Amino acid sequence: MRTRWYILLFGLLVLSCSKHKKQASFAGGKVSLCIESLDLAAEPEFVIDYSTQMILSQVFEGLVSMDPKELTIKPQLAKKINIKNDGLTYEFTLRDNVYFHDFGDSDSDRKFTPEDVVFSIEKACRKLESKTPSLAYSIAYQSTLEGADKFHQGKSNKISGLRIKGNKIIMNLVRKDDNFLQKLSLVYCAIQSSKLSKNGESKIGTGPFCLMPENINDARIHLLKNEDYYGYDKKGNSLPYLDTLEFVLNSKKLQQLELFENKEIDMIIGLPTSRITKMLEGRLDDFNSKPPLFILHNNPQLVTNYYYFDNTDPRFQSKKVRQAFNYAIDKAKIGRNILQNQYYEIGKYGIIPPVSSIFRGYDFDLINKNSYSYDPDKARKLLAEAGYPNGKNFGTVVLRFNINDVHSAVADEFSKQIRQVLNINVNIDGSSFEQLQKDEEKGNGDIFRAAWAADYPSEETFLLNFYGKKVPLSRGESSIVNQARYKNPLFDEFFEKASRETKIKKKREFYELAEIELMKDPPIIPLWYNGELEIVYSYVRNLNVNPLDLFIFREVYLKEWTIKEYREFMKRKS
Repeated sequence: MRTRWYILLFGLLVLSCSKHKKQASFAGGKVSLCIESLDLAAEPEFVIDYSTQMILSQVFEGLVSMDPKELTIKPQLAKKINIKNDGLTYEFTLRDNVYFHDFGDSDSDRKFTPEDVVFSIEKACRKLESKTPSLAYSIAYQSTLEGADKFHQGKSNKISGLRIKGNKIIMNLVRKDDNFLQKLSLVYCAIQSSKLSKNGESKIGTGPFCLMPENINDARIHLLKNEDYYGYDKKGNSLPYLDTLEFVLNSKKLQQLELFENKEIDMIIGLPTSRITKMLEGRLDDFNSKPPLFILHNNPQLVTNYYYFDNTDPRFQSKKVRQAFNYAIDKAKIGRNILQNQYYEIGKYGIIPPVSSIFRGYDFDLINKNSYSYDPDKARKLLAEAGYPNGKNFGTVVLRFNINDVHSAVADEFSKQIRQVLNINVNIDGSSFEQLQKDEEKGNGDIFRAAWAADYPSEETFLLNFYGKKVPLSRGESSIVNQARYKNPLFDEFFEKASRETKIKKKREFYELAEIELMKDPPIIPLWYNGELEIVYSYVRNLNVNPLDLFIFREVYLKEWTIKEYREFMKRKS
């Protein structure tokens, strides 16, 4: 009997320890920040909105993840990755101590299994009645994962290149993709529960924070610490450190700054242009004190802001018309008067942001030579050669954009400049971001405002948006990736050669040729490349700021600096 009591006592101790993990001394607290849009109704594999991606990246995880400091790939739900068969076979050994978030379900239902991986990939590749393919399928699996296309087309009831072997997932590719792991790190490719998702709980992930329905209202979203999270830091403390993440829905920069100055949010991404000088120069002591109150980040971002044409519009099928619109825009004026110089560079290059520290060796000077500067005489000449002298018989153009301080002002200036240079009326039609997304997918407009933030640090993630084979066959189908519905066989040829090339230098050269062709036959008007100022209260520790604007809060914690601690920190840093 005594032996049985010892066993029972030992079992109770183990259970107690599992519920009372070792905590860091600084654990707890809440970090708040503003977001400008939200689409929590969408499944992870369909989410294109940046703010929603940021939220769901804390809730869901993939087989791999991207380190926010080094921007390198590391195992996540897979504890080991083995690439074989010259890059055509990926073998993922899965963790065995992972549970989905606790919504009151049994531990057996919450346990992460290989079946969850298969379920998630099949869910992402399945064709819906709306005929809209998911981003996960369009970007990661289409024409890459063996059998994914047949499964999507309904010609097979399983994906032939995806199988389970014990606690391993095997994926066979039909072509080598150097960016395959980067794509698997995206929230589009998050792993969902095969058991719980079927019950309608679509926001149950394995990530460090949980999204509970009762913690969502019209203006604030709260993510709570996942008490069962499997992660630990190097000292054995459980992750995450924070108790709560709060996202405040507010698209007005002046109001965001007011919230920040009142300490109602802990960081601000992008300052209102009218307050940049006052904030940076008027509060120098707050940035320069030791320890400082604020930490300023001013890094270039892998984000391109641009307008794109509906390339199915007969008027914009003329290359000369699209070139004329490009030459008609004074981008420097927009940067100076509207953006107040809060950008990394104006749009005098192509679709790929000219960030040489990320795209090492890429010939941006060559791209610049094939891009467009303000030249109203050349713009008018090209428009006349296209059959519309002085804008005659061209008709009105509808510009679609999402309303906020900057985008509204840029749209208004764009309309004025096109009218002044080309004598063409531009009807500016603003809406919510959600409505703009729907209209972009359906092509409801003539010119659209867009911004593309890199999913991963590669030229491919920008150029993929114009790959002709991503355009659906039917005009009535939504075009998720190539929203401009742009088709250029020569561009496609260079893009495909870059995708197949194994040598980095040669791959880069094909990407350069693809972008040059894109700018010779422009489906877009590049406007500017982001370089937003980001300010964080110094007590927010371990927050990595990077060109991808990839924020992961798993190891972020709150702790005020002492003078001694800050001096020691700066000494180590130097």
